[in-house]
Amino acid sequence: MDTCVVVPALDAAATIGRVVVGLADLGLPVIVVDDGSSDATADEARSAGAELVRHERNRGKGAAIRSGLAEAERRGATRAVTVDADGQHPPAAARTVLEGSSDPRALVLGVRDLVAAGAPRSNQFGNGVSNFFLSLFARRTLRDTQCGLRRYPVRETLALGARADGFAFEAEVVLRAIAAGLPVVEVPVSVIYPSREERRTHFHNVRDPASIVGTVVRTVIELRTGRGGTP
Repeated sequence: MDTCVVVPALDAAATIGRVVVGLADLGLPVIVVDDGSSDATADEARSAGAELVRHERNRGKGAAIRSGLAEAERRGATRAVTVDADGQHPPAAARTVLEGSSDPRALVLGVRDLVAAGAPRSNQFGNGVSNFFLSLFARRTLRDTQCGLRRYPVRETLALGARADGFAFEAEVVLRAIAAGLPVVEVPVSVIYPSREERRTHFHNVRDPASIVGTVVRTVIELRTGRGGTP
């Protein structure tokens, strides 16, 4: 197994089955990381054909991604595409990220057009804050630092030592990848936002952007003082 799909999931029983089935078009193994769900996420994922990793308690999206990457490495995968469990990422967009670079060491980031996709203003604001601070400290423009649709080089990503457990993981790992000299490639992807009535998110519009900024500042200090354990 050279490449797999990792899906971090929390209380996603209503959507995880069709997400896994849709990913079958990629012809890749799918690993669902059930991050302490209180509903039938695990059962729905298994029924749809996914391999399952389960956290007994909720540990956060970053912790779920790390667990998924560790399982991918255990199974011999060198690359892993992460897809959110809420159905926002069409299989075609996952393929775009999968094929986004010929370099197996590249971290490939999906870039959404949140305005065109009709994303809530709160999502646009939170992503804008993250983009601003990461671009500032990375000294390069980053257009979508919070998209969950990515392609990670498995071994290289785990070696970066990113520690954030929540949504801030996705920001931290970008900074550490750039500092480590890994190629970071951005590719435009489509995204589907459900209606307001169907929409469900675990992202807190005040707490999580603040956590991301704090993680970015901590990471930059560690990288500049050599205390981050990053190559």
